Amino acid sequence: MNDLTLIETYKRFLQAYSPEQLRYIPEPGVWSIGQMYDHLLVVAHEYLDSAETCALAGEEQTQGKTEFGDYLFNLGGFPPIKITLPPELNTAPDNTKTKEDIRRELDQLMDRMKELKAKVDEIDPNYKQKHGGFGWLNAQEWFDLVGMHFRHHLRQKYELDEVWVKHGDGSDASL
Repeated sequence: MNDLTLIETYKRFLQAYSPEQLRYIPEPGVWSIGQMYDHLLVVAHEYLDSAETCALAGEEQTQGKTEFGDYLFNLGGFPPIKITLPPELNTAPDNTKTKEDIRRELDQLMDRMKELKAKVDEIDPNYKQKHGGFGWLNAQEWFDLVGMHFRHHLRQKYELDEVWVKHGDGSDASL
């Protein structure tokens, strides 16, 4: 499944959620579905910003990825584990957006990705930006992280759906 198809799938999932389900926080420290969507959107734009920076102000860089970065890209995605960010990077995402807000932001993300995809192939792969955990990434790698990150959060989406079915109103937003 390509990245844009994956985001379309997230849009279809979104339509099945009630406003209550979108904002339901099952326990302290666990995100709601809405917060998960907000996180995906914020991080996707950060990744795309870095891809664009590679073109505009990227440093020609001989250094590569960290060991985990190599592992991640060789695997083609994040491992099936929960990743906890350091406290300074782990602020709770927005839990106030409506389905319409999120859908609109997903559409905007897809438009940005379509536009940038046409440019990514032209960016010198030696122009890189540093990622705090993965090392030095070029524009294509930053771009690829968007889809990898969306795929990684599918498990979280299904876990949150299951919690809602058990503790919510019993409706199921799984497709």
